[in-house]
Amino acid sequence: MESRNLFMRMLMHAVIIIMVLIWVVPTLGILISSIRPASDVLNTGWWTVFKSPLEVTQFTVENYESIIERAGMGTAFRNSVIIASVGTLLPVTTAAFAAFGFSRLNFWGKRFLFGIIIGLIVVPLQMTFIPVLRVYHQVGLSGTFLGVWLAHTAYGLPFAVFMLHNFFSALPRDLFEAAYIDGASLLSVFFRIALPLSVPALASLIIFQFLWVWNDLLVSLIYLGGTRDVAPLTVRLASLVGSYGQDWHLLTAAAFISIVVPVVVFIGLQKYFVRGILAGSVKS
Repeated sequence: MESRNLFMRMLMHAVIIIMVLIWVVPTLGILISSIRPASDVLNTGWWTVFKSPLEVTQFTVENYESIIERAGMGTAFRNSVIIASVGTLLPVTTAAFAAFGFSRLNFWGKRFLFGIIIGLIVVPLQMTFIPVLRVYHQVGLSGTFLGVWLAHTAYGLPFAVFMLHNFFSALPRDLFEAAYIDGASLLSVFFRIALPLSVPALASLIIFQFLWVWNDLLVSLIYLGGTRDVAPLTVRLASLVGSYGQDWHLLTAAAFISIVVPVVVFIGLQKYFVRGILAGSVKS
């Protein structure tokens, strides 16, 4: 029995190591290629730098300078930060209020409304593009930050409400009843009890929503078009593939810029991630 358990642990560790390598090796290759001269990138593989890793002359930051100054990646990076920040804050905040109301308040038609919201999860985004875009053109929201913020909020709300509703429903009811007996108002209970206890779920939701908005190409391309002033990194990177198709050193630099922020966000919130994923799976 012990030998079998040992084998299973070794097998699990081997699978984890393989999965880590599958993620780390391509990322490392992009990073190394992004700081190598163009001639080296075209003639040799990125792994050749390990033959003489201390040789400074084989590395350069000119790729990043070129992509930021010439290709407008600096502006695109700023746009992505603006879009992803507000596109995460709006749906998470709205979903927190809605989920708390559905889980702790009693009102007519609650189950019906909640069912409609959850049912929207299965609606393909592509079905909404044409009608929403027509409305955007009529009201002047096409090609604006506000338009893409509202789009990401609408698309992210159903899953956000579902996830937070499960967590709020799992919180002990006695805790809220005691607060009401002590004279706490509904908003006080929400801000002082529900939100502090829901930090793991909120952090997980922020990770999901931020990564989805940051890596989104389709929604931004539809509602922002090719407007360079408001185009995020994904749209600019897609255009660079056509403009700089042979300049791999520039493309890898642009790709690594788009990778950095999601990695930082995930690492910063990772301690809450597993706890948030399991939120609501066990009733208190």
